[in-house]
Amino acid sequence: MRPSGAASTRPISLAPNRPPPFDPGQARRCPSGLSAPAHFFDILVRPRAPAAQFGHLAMNSTRLTGLTIAALTTAAIGAALCLPPAGAQPAGPVLPTRSLTAGIHLITAEVAADDRSRELGLMNRRGLEPNHGMLFVFDPAFKACMWMRNTLIPLSVAFIDADGRVVNIENMRAQTDQIHCARREVPFALEMARGWFAERGLKPGETVIGGLPQPPEAAK
Repeated sequence: MRPSGAASTRPISLAPNRPPPFDPGQARRCPSGLSAPAHFFDILVRPRAPAAQFGHLAMNSTRLTGLTIAALTTAAIGAALCLPPAGAQPAGPVLPTRSLTAGIHLITAEVAADDRSRELGLMNRRGLEPNHGMLFVFDPAFKACMWMRNTLIPLSVAFIDADGRVVNIENMRAQTDQIHCARREVPFALEMARGWFAERGLKPGETVIGGLPQPPEAAK
C-alpha cells in the first residue's frame, strides 16, 4: 500500500477528493524490474481484451512446436503475473522488523522508514504471516493517506499519533485506488491483514500501540 501526499510506499500529491491518475504501465511493472508484455497481461488479467489480440496469438502459436509453446506459455504467465524467476526472492524486500504490542497482542512489523520502503510498502506481496504487518514512519508527521494500487492482499491500516494511540482505522480492498486518510497529522501508520484490529476488539481512541520508535521530530 502506498502512503500518499508525501510517500504503500512513492509519495503522491493529490488535490482534495481527487483520485490519483491511473498509470496503466505501472500496474504491469514487476518489483524485480521486469515488465510483463502488455498483450499477455491483457489476456490473463483482463477478460474483455480485444478479440484481435487473442487471434494474433493463436495464429502465431500454430507455427510453434508443442515444447516451444509450453516454454513460451510458462514464461508469459510468469511475466504477466510478475512472478520472479526460479530461485529469485519473493516480491518486495523484507525489511528490518520491530516487535510491537496492541493490548495483549504481539505484532511483528517490518519498518518502512525511508522513501523507497514507504513507496514499495506491501505491494506485490501474496500474503502475510499471522500477526505480521508493516509500520510506516513519517518524518515529519503529516495527514497521511494510503491507497492499494498493486497491493494484492486486503489490509487494515491504523493511523497512530506520537503517544501510540490509534487515531482511526481504515479497511482497504486489494488493488483499488480509493484513498484512505488519517483524520489528523500522524507520525505512524500500521498495516495489518484486513480485519485484524476488529477481530481483536481494538478500536480507535482506545488502543495504544506499544514498542513504537521515538517519533522522528521528538528525536531531533
